Amino acid sequence: MPADPWHTACPGRTEAPARRLAVDPKGPVLVEGPVEIVLDDGTVARSDRFMVAVCTCRRSRTYPWCDTSHRPRERAASPSENEDPQ
Repeated sequence: MPADPWHTACPGRTEAPARRLAVDPKGPVLVEGPVEIVLDDGTVARSDRFMVAVCTCRRSRTYPWCDTSHRPRERAASPSENEDPQ
């Protein structure tokens, strides 16, 4: 079986420090940046932020970055529900 290119060091290249990921089963994956993500179509999304939230639910309007669309939404009470009945 061929070597996995993601885990094989390239000749002449120094070993990069490991990136830390935090996985939340109900939310995004948090990655210490900077980060480059190769998308399905081959385009690359890059963020230079120190911490990046990567969307795992695909609901985000800013995919691959999380915009908290995974959070459940609650409806505000209607005005008639807020008033005391007389």
